[in-house]
Amino acid sequence: MKYRRLPSFLADWTALSPSERDLVKHWLSEVFLPAVTAYERDPVGHVWPKALRFERIHDSGGICAVTWSFSGPDGRATFQIISLGDQPILVWRRIGHHDIYRQP
Repeated sequence: MKYRRLPSFLADWTALSPSERDLVKHWLSEVFLPAVTAYERDPVGHVWPKALRFERIHDSGGICAVTWSFSGPDGRATFQIISLGDQPILVWRRIGHHDIYRQP
């Protein structure tokens, strides 16, 4: 799946520590990207892995949240999947800690 990063995500990314960025990269390859690949194969019947703590943010126009770290730091990311023609695009919106939910 193709992806885009909003300016808010890029700003959040630079605010993460190098160890947090390494943790996110590992989480992406081991947990999130396999889940996205499964979503692409079956978007209707797809069930997000419990390890992601996936949730839809109510009244947000399709924004979803996942957890990339459960302890030290408590890492979160928000995204949405949009369609461009017949192709889904994952749009990274925010990444950081629980405070990103103020403006997901």
